[in-house]
Order: sequence, then structure tokens, then C-alpha cells
Amino acid sequence: MTDPVATTSLDYRAMSADDMPAAHQLTQVLKWPHRLEDWQSVQRIGNGVVATDGQAVLGTAMYWNYGDDYASIGLVIVSPDRQGAGIGRELMTRVLDAARGRNLMLNATVAGKPLYEKLGFVATGMIFQHQGTVFQPPLVSLPAGERLRPVVPSDGPKIAELASRASGVNRSTVIAEVLEQGEGVAIDRDGELIGFAIARRFGRGYTIGPVVAPDTERAKALISHWIAAHSGMFMRIDIPDGTGLAPWLTELGLVQVDTGVTMVKGTPPKADPQARLFSLVSQALH
Repeated sequence: MTDPVATTSLDYRAMSADDMPAAHQLTQVLKWPHRLEDWQSVQRIGNGVVATDGQAVLGTAMYWNYGDDYASIGLVIVSPDRQGAGIGRELMTRVLDAARGRNLMLNATVAGKPLYEKLGFVATGMIFQHQGTVFQPPLVSLPAGERLRPVVPSDGPKIAELASRASGVNRSTVIAEVLEQGEGVAIDRDGELIGFAIARRFGRGYTIGPVVAPDTERAKALISHWIAAHSGMFMRIDIPDGTGLAPWLTELGLVQVDTGVTMVKGTPPKADPQARLFSLVSQALH
């Protein structure tokens, strides 16, 4: 039974950088992999709400704006000993109000899906989290006339454009942050950048994403580059359904460990089929 006092007696306020240690502690209690640095990274480019009892942070919810039309929601967390008291719903209500006027996206856990359906979200796809350690990564060749090369600062606008086309929303702010935190590799075809993959520290090791490429085989070439660069290290990659990557990743040793549900409230974004998204930044950022 929901205790109305448990919700109304709390203070709900805007999240600040000072809340990051407490937010990190929440994810540690839940055994989520986020480091303090991961929280600080997403907070720099987003907005959020925290629930407190005057002393401790008991819940969080964040949202990230993509231009004027879209936003994504994530890191909706409630302390385990306060779950079931309506805190999560109140956090979501406040985030929805703050992001009013935008079409909203999120990646829900299977358990969280019913709550979001009650708030007007509709399931549009699935996300599969793969992780593990690979010691003998494969070599995936590119077609003649194409090569892999490191991403350089001048590639930033083109990478942001490809990422925006692949997702259907403006990804320039997110791309700038992940490039600052990690490294990128690009597919170059006669001087034209046609695909890329970014790898960065996250959680217990490294995460690969986003990955944007014209097709599955080129996506494999990009991903295998980062697997080889971090051979023997823990890696995570979150892929949307329909990529064709799941059997290949599993065979390599990056097994599926979790499933998420992509949900939208409003009009789903319209991606460009010529620039396909094969891996997300992470489920937190969509």
C-alpha cells in the first residue's frame, strides 16, 4: 500500500552537481555499475530531480534534451527501503512536467514497464545488454577503398550529424560529451566518414557506443577494433533489436545479461536508414 505521508513529507528539488556522490551511492546499493565519474558525465549534459528527506537523497530522475522536439529520461532510481511509497511516480511526474512540450523516450526495465505505460509511454522496441571479456578478438575486414582511422577533433560535426540521422534526434551535445570522455574510430571511404564507434570507461570496464554504420558487417569491423584494443578487459555494449549483432557478440564472449524496453510518449523519432544505430551510448542516455 502506498503511504501518502512518505511522498508528501519529502523534498523534491532540482538535481545539482553536489548530489552526484549521493546519487552514486544509490546505484551502488542497487549494484548498478555506474562510477561517480559516470554520474558526473551524464549530469553535465542533463537535468534532474532528486527526492530527499532533508538529509539523504532517496531518489533520482534525469532527462536530456535533444533539440526542441525530443528528450530522453533515465536514471529513475528509488532507495530500496523506500520503494513502493510513490516516490518513483512523483519523480517521473516532475520530470514529465519539466520536459513538457517534447516527445519523450526512455529505456525501461521489464519490471518498470507497467509504470511507464500508465504514464502514457508505448513500447517501440527492445534493448539488449551484452557484456564480458574477450581474449582473442576477431579481425573483420572492410570493403576495398575503406579503412579504419582514429577520430580527430575536426570529425566532431560529421559524427554528430551521423548520430543524429541514425537516432532521429539532435545528438550533438551527447556526442561532444562522449568524445571528451572516450576515443573514437571512424570508417573512412575515399576521405568520407561513413561510420564510427566510440569507446570509453564506464562501470567495471569499458563500454562501446554509440556505433553508427551503413550495415552490420561494417558495424562488426568498428566493434571488433575496440574489442581488440581492450582485449582481456571487461566490456559492455547495448544494442537495439534488429541489428543482427547478438549471435556474433555472444559467440565472441559478450553474452546477453539484461533486456530493456524502448518506450516513447508522443511521436517516435524517425531515423535515416542510411545511417543505422548499432549500439547506444548506454541505456541511461538512450
